Amino acid sequence: MSKRHDSIELASLAPGTRVMFLLKEKSELPALFTEMGELGGNEWRETARWVKFEEDVEQGGNRWSKPHVAALSLHALFQLRNCIIQGLFLTELEHTDLPTIVHALVDNFIEAGEVDEEDRAELTEILNRRHIHQYEQARRSGAGGEKEGGFLSAVRSISDIGKSFSHGKNLAKSTEEAAKAGNNLELPKVESTPRDMSKEGSATDVSKGNTHFLKKLPAGVEASNVLIGEVDFLQHHICAFIRLKTAAVLGDLTEVPVPTRFIFVLLGPAGHAQQYREIGRAIATLMSDEIFHDVAFTARKREDLVDGIDEFLDQVTVLPPGEWDPTIRIEPPSQLPSQEKRKQVGKEYMLEEVPGAHTSKDDGHEEEGHGNDPALKRTGKLFGGLILDVKRKMPHYLSDFKDALNLQCVATICFMYFALLAPIVTFGGLLEEATHQRMAAMENLIGGALCGILYHLFAGQPLTIIGSTGPVLVFETIVYDLCYKMGIDYLTFRFWVHIWTGGIVMLMCVTDASALVSFITRFTEESFATLIAVIFIYEAIMKLLKIKGQLDVIEYSKFDANAICRCIPAELNMSDTHLEKVTDLIKDKSYNITMFANGPDYSQVKLDQCREMYGKFSGDGCYPLYDKLLMSIILALGTFTMSMVLKKCRYSSYFPSRVRQVLSDFAVMIAICVMTAVDIIIGINTPKLNVPSSFRPTYEGRDWIIPLFHEKNPLWSCALAFVPALLACILIFMDQQITTVIVNRKENKLKKGCGYHLDLFILAILIIIVGWLGLPIYVAATVLSINHINSLKVESESKAPGEVAQFIGVREQRVTGIVTFVLIGLSVLMTGVLGKIPMPVLYGVFLYMGIAALGGIQLFDRILLMLMPMKYQPDTIYIRHVPIKKIHLFTAFQFACLAMLWIVKSIKSTSILFPIMLVVMVGVRKAIEVFFSKNDLKYLDDPMPDFHLRKKEDQKRKYKDGEPIEIDLDENQATIHAVKTEAHLHIPMNSGNVIKIPLASLKEPSHQINISKEVNNSGMWKHIQQTDSKNSLNKMAPKTDKEDHAMLAQPEEDEDAIMIKVIRPSPHGSIQNIAQDEQKPLLTKRDGKSGSPTDSP
Repeated sequence: MSKRHDSIELASLAPGTRVMFLLKEKSELPALFTEMGELGGNEWRETARWVKFEEDVEQGGNRWSKPHVAALSLHALFQLRNCIIQGLFLTELEHTDLPTIVHALVDNFIEAGEVDEEDRAELTEILNRRHIHQYEQARRSGAGGEKEGGFLSAVRSISDIGKSFSHGKNLAKSTEEAAKAGNNLELPKVESTPRDMSKEGSATDVSKGNTHFLKKLPAGVEASNVLIGEVDFLQHHICAFIRLKTAAVLGDLTEVPVPTRFIFVLLGPAGHAQQYREIGRAIATLMSDEIFHDVAFTARKREDLVDGIDEFLDQVTVLPPGEWDPTIRIEPPSQLPSQEKRKQVGKEYMLEEVPGAHTSKDDGHEEEGHGNDPALKRTGKLFGGLILDVKRKMPHYLSDFKDALNLQCVATICFMYFALLAPIVTFGGLLEEATHQRMAAMENLIGGALCGILYHLFAGQPLTIIGSTGPVLVFETIVYDLCYKMGIDYLTFRFWVHIWTGGIVMLMCVTDASALVSFITRFTEESFATLIAVIFIYEAIMKLLKIKGQLDVIEYSKFDANAICRCIPAELNMSDTHLEKVTDLIKDKSYNITMFANGPDYSQVKLDQCREMYGKFSGDGCYPLYDKLLMSIILALGTFTMSMVLKKCRYSSYFPSRVRQVLSDFAVMIAICVMTAVDIIIGINTPKLNVPSSFRPTYEGRDWIIPLFHEKNPLWSCALAFVPALLACILIFMDQQITTVIVNRKENKLKKGCGYHLDLFILAILIIIVGWLGLPIYVAATVLSINHINSLKVESESKAPGEVAQFIGVREQRVTGIVTFVLIGLSVLMTGVLGKIPMPVLYGVFLYMGIAALGGIQLFDRILLMLMPMKYQPDTIYIRHVPIKKIHLFTAFQFACLAMLWIVKSIKSTSILFPIMLVVMVGVRKAIEVFFSKNDLKYLDDPMPDFHLRKKEDQKRKYKDGEPIEIDLDENQATIHAVKTEAHLHIPMNSGNVIKIPLASLKEPSHQINISKEVNNSGMWKHIQQTDSKNSLNKMAPKTDKEDHAMLAQPEEDEDAIMIKVIRPSPHGSIQNIAQDEQKPLLTKRDGKSGSPTDSP
């Protein structure tokens, strides 16, 4: 015996669900430009227009208002609904010129009894009257609104010259070509570039109409025209909604020369102009709504249009009349809310293919975060993850070069070149001291060029920028000190360290060890990224202050005229490195200084030569000149400020958008050039960038190729190299993978996939190569990678009036990285130019990069949140869902870990433990879960994978298999075999499809509100429907009776409607799977006879 459960009537669906059924097979639909014209005198005058937001003609101002969000009255929407129900609905009209359309419309009005025959001529004449548009009036009066000419027009014309080289068209073309190979970056359809009218096959004369405004419209746009007015010969209102079968240009009907698809006409007697205007605004706003726009194109009957209005009413927000003034214009939002939630209404009833019925995302409880990235799943095969990475990236390889053909990538190359060059030269100087010239700036430049080019040619994520990092410097220092104490050759021993390191990293690739990255959550990522960003800011400030030690000194004292200043040795015994440098300097510059065994004769050293000879100043008359420090501070702050201001120039109100975009893209390059020019003009001797000018190893005792064995190194030293190699592997793995995870975050909207295993594989090969050549190790640099991503971000072209540009993705390509490192290698040949760039300017770039990197880090925002009173706190998603005390506690844990990393890094004896501390942070993140609920961590962090997966896998397997269910159909006396999962009931169809019904709708049907029924029961609707001679909006003698109105407003009650009842099967009768049941008849009569199969129960 089976037990009956609650039932649901599928015929009684909410309007949103009925709309989704209507739109389920819609194809790509063109965007709409809506124009409203009002009858005035002997002409139709344009009074408002919509692309995305409403623009009104200002009364007496003879200009367009600022775009604003349309504020509609609920009463106007109800009146519009009544007009659609009682008015004419003419669809698929085949006429293509305005007089013919007007003739057909008047015929339908007369046939429906809306207009008397004697009024035909007058109505026809009114509808055929001339249309006057606002831009024509502005030109006549010379007002500024749409007037061409002037300075801004000239600037706009100049800015359009390079348009084809950047952003829109080339990006669209490249993405269309690359889309054949995979899912690449695509611009939204509504924000694409204006179409070329001749290419669209239109016979329109583009020179006629408002051609300037045409540039702001999306490609392939069509028009909808709203015509409202008062006439004397009508006793009640008449209304018609017309959709043409083929869009056609109807003379001067529309402001811009685009084809018209829709016409809405509302005419009535005098005295109700404001009501007509509000109804016209209501239909125009609906036509600009994303969902109703699609309904208008696909509606087959009047009821579909009414469902579209009801769906819109179901989503509207009502503002209290006493707390808000409707005349206030609402500014367009900086980011339009997504309409995906509206589109998902009723999706649970849609048909889906059987193979995907139980593997879809909404069947499982998949959590967000990179831990669920398929690229981080173990394959269980040797080289499995690496092979999948190669297969994932190969289809996009060609597009990685095509997508770089734009001006933005040129700006990024300029920015990243200087962002990389200064750290490489500076790091080379530090490396020279740490390794006693075995590696220096020249080796760093060659290593950067070699590693950078190869990495960006073959890496899985070419947006990651590699560079020399602090932990690498600490590691090289420790290895050199170890070799010095043991008396063995450093470069040969280091070569063996690199061989072991490369082998271990290669083993990680073979065994899919990158899957461990799933344990690195936002908690660890943000702590690490914040630390590196703070280091950039700290180092920029400290290097700027260290210029105080490089000030020129003169012999002067305002208190003692006999005071002296002399240069004396800074150290008693000069090191061999310094001794060699001083000797070369005296020889190269021909200084008249005697050289002794322990250093130069400092009595012969002049004050301006003292620092070069590693001396120091002594005496009462040593007077420093602070002009160099002051100028350095001005250059650094000027570079930083100019970079920040120009970068934000994109969102400014001044200059055309193309000019703003170029200034924003080249912000850092412009700042460097301007500040370098200022330094040259003023002529103060500020510190300059020092780039090696000759292609040779810094240390004369080494060659470019490092031997595998050395006479000083015993064979056991090869095995000993395995110990530091283990530490290097942890350092490289954590440094590389944390940065790559930050780059691959979903916030960056990357489309071409990632390649954690492939990145590590390329890095393993490069480690062996640089060890063989005696060059520094290059790994992913966090701040440089973040700034690389930021400089390549793509925003939609905000062409529609009032529309704000939206972030839509990143230009994923390899060219910027490859060209940047090619230029790094060629820097040796550009020393004459590079030597003029002041170092303080580059310190300003470092400061900019550090602060820019902090901008997108949630940890930094939450630290600032601790200093904000509650009423000033931003409306972020985690503040909405997590108690503020929990947020502060989580921030405190994260800040404590950040402080711990800083301490470990800053102390030389513990700095080598820095990569290990990153691993410890993963454990700390797991340990603090006892203080937070799962919901708290959902909004504050990414979920961590379970350490014990068996229970979770068993639960997923049970969830996937589902529970067999029998559905008893009372009316048809039949039974359907179905499968019940946690969230849905899956009903197989004979066609091979499956209907998926949410269990929530079966268990709680009372919570579903059908707004169509509720509207029909409301007092306002009954008042609007009733016949009232005083209200011209209601007809004197409606043609449709009450039964017809009821049918239009709500679904017709079907006596044969199927009632689905969920019945649990007996323990002995179970169904193994849907595929077996499909071999049986879908419906079985109770008397044993088969019923005819159907695709819907």
